[in-house]
Amino acid sequence: MFNATVQSIRISTPKITQTCKSKDCLNALNINAHGYRCLSTSSCLHGKVVPRKKPRVVHEIAGLEPITYADRIHYVPGLAKPTFPEWDRGWKEPRYYKSPKLEDMPLHKDKPCYIFNQRTNVLEGVRQALWLSKSVLIKGLPAQILNLAQDPVNQIENQDDRVQNAIKNSRLWDTTEHRPPRERFCPSLVHSLLHLCDSLQGTHPKLAKRILADKYSLAATWRRGEDMFQVRGQNGLLLNSMTPVPVVAGDELIQSTADQALETFYPISPTIDLQCTHVYQEKDDTGFRADYPFPHAHTLFLMEMGNTPKLYPEQLRAKMLMFAFGNALARAQALYGKDPGILEKPIVVQSVATNGRLFQFVVFQLNTTDLQSDSGVKNLAWVDEDQPLYEFAKVRPLIKKKVVQVPAGLSGYEPNTFKKFLAFYLHGAA
Repeated sequence: MFNATVQSIRISTPKITQTCKSKDCLNALNINAHGYRCLSTSSCLHGKVVPRKKPRVVHEIAGLEPITYADRIHYVPGLAKPTFPEWDRGWKEPRYYKSPKLEDMPLHKDKPCYIFNQRTNVLEGVRQALWLSKSVLIKGLPAQILNLAQDPVNQIENQDDRVQNAIKNSRLWDTTEHRPPRERFCPSLVHSLLHLCDSLQGTHPKLAKRILADKYSLAATWRRGEDMFQVRGQNGLLLNSMTPVPVVAGDELIQSTADQALETFYPISPTIDLQCTHVYQEKDDTGFRADYPFPHAHTLFLMEMGNTPKLYPEQLRAKMLMFAFGNALARAQALYGKDPGILEKPIVVQSVATNGRLFQFVVFQLNTTDLQSDSGVKNLAWVDEDQPLYEFAKVRPLIKKKVVQVPAGLSGYEPNTFKKFLAFYLHGAA
């Protein structure tokens, strides 16, 4: 039995040496005829972590000059290591670039700035976004959009069948895998739904005056209390229009926001989870040139894909609200200047987010750019959350205890969710 054990270990030794090709691993196992095991392994095999060498501390004594081996041009034991002045090449070498200290950078400022970007995951979710944008929340969607969704004139021919085919194409027909990755089927589904919505150009000619923009960079700066905030960075797929989105709330509703108090979440700071930096530029930019023929942001589409940070639905809705607010604020400052005040004509920006199954809808109306204080007229935000487009889309059926729990194919289709998606797209063109 012992000989059989030795023989099995000898057989497994070449497998170890094949998987580990380093110089130390070639002598991983050496078994002699007496059965003694001689393990000669490196730290990568037995899990030892080589301790990091401590840097040598060179003590400088005032009045004494160390004796170095600089004149001999080679290392001499017992003599100090020489130090030479930094060599100036006369041109910039990116491999040897050394960043200056933060205090020495041209954009350094004493007052910090709190930045909301596409990777921000705020703790308080929508409540924190409402405080940052000085907004009042209204549950559900505006009546104008709901009327568009229910109007049979705005429906596509064979709408439900075509939407279900778009879902099947992105989830079932476009892959040979058991479960397609989210970064593949989520953009495919959104672009297929947008293509369906764009097929109504024959009955709605204003749809031809729109364009989709991807990978544009946004920058919007404002002051809230004593702090400075920014929304900046790339943030999804933006549908731009030649004409602005119609105003959703009337003057009575806008003026009534002055009496409403903003919800706070004390003792948590409103700046929690925001990027704090002292090196920044006070910039306001829509991401497009001044002569761009489609200057008005219509709808922002956000997709929760696998290569982006995973956000819970509450944090995803906060991200939608903040970037819709950032697009509206940048456009307002381009139209009316940077002086804070109530806008003559409010600016409306819509936002739609999805993970491939659940859809989130946000409508934001910017009424004022006076965001420093909590008093006065406030902005408005409508949120419709967690609207499923379907329940399951399985390549193979889900079977438990020989019982089919979920059949293969598409099941649980919700037509009302696409009606809202279509109403968002038709808003301002119908």
